[in-house]
Amino acid sequence: MPLETTKNIWHNGRMIAWEDAQIHVMSHVVHYGSSVFEGLRCYARPNGAGIFRLPEHMQRLLDSAKIYRMPVGYSLEELCAAAVELVEANGVAPCYIRPIAFRGYGEIGVNPLKAPVEVYIANFPWGKYIPGNAGADVCVSSWNRLAPNTMPSLAKAGANYMNSQLIRMEAEINGYDEGIALDVNGYLSEGSGENLFLVRGGILYTTPMANSVLNGITRTSVLTIARDLDIPVVEQALPREMLYICDEAFFSGTAAEVTHLHSVDRVLVADGTMGPITSAIRAEFFAIVNGTKPDRYGWLTPVKVPAAEPVGV
Repeated sequence: MPLETTKNIWHNGRMIAWEDAQIHVMSHVVHYGSSVFEGLRCYARPNGAGIFRLPEHMQRLLDSAKIYRMPVGYSLEELCAAAVELVEANGVAPCYIRPIAFRGYGEIGVNPLKAPVEVYIANFPWGKYIPGNAGADVCVSSWNRLAPNTMPSLAKAGANYMNSQLIRMEAEINGYDEGIALDVNGYLSEGSGENLFLVRGGILYTTPMANSVLNGITRTSVLTIARDLDIPVVEQALPREMLYICDEAFFSGTAAEVTHLHSVDRVLVADGTMGPITSAIRAEFFAIVNGTKPDRYGWLTPVKVPAAEPVGV
């Protein structure tokens, strides 16, 4: 998806021009993938734009940095305030927000501890990740998710997304919208950048943290909505064949939001249309983020930006 520039980027506590946000080719991150990052959406709402689950995303950034012993140098409150300041300074909503912390210029070699840590936040317009409303046609990837005790799946680290790139490229080359990875034991894990949900017999199933999945912020939002709608929820390891016999399936994520699966490996999910449980969860999610229902969970941080029409419904 082409990148649309904005005016400002937040860097280490101050605003700089978009075109000045550059790094040296010998920065540690370029050679060793030493970055952690986040992705957030800011939604248009009738009473003003709002950033979706801002504290939870920034806390996950700090958690990812802690796992990699990366001193960010900013508190949760400071990072949240910086994101609000940036969105308001650029005046762009709805938008996507990308905070990133990485090891910069000054040291070479695998040991990262003496390399300085740089923190940036950017925001820019971004629409639907999976276009259209007919659902995603996906495949089971030949690439597995990372095995436990190799690279931590709970850290949203840039290096992990080399694995995601292999999954996504393979899927697109073979004519699919997205790929689903299995874990090292052959159980379902997640998409290249999305968590996975299945419905069977009126029960909502999803894969747990032990199956090498990212602890998705939208994932936890879906679980909250489902429980409030009295939909039974089970988190457990799931075999691959559940994809072919489930009644409904969908992805969740900041980019994908709530996107139903039309088919898996050319096998229709039920009749290929969005099922009732997916529809109910999706409708509730968009009603909250777009402001047609109250933000009863306190998920949206207001920003003072005149918002354009909502994206993603």
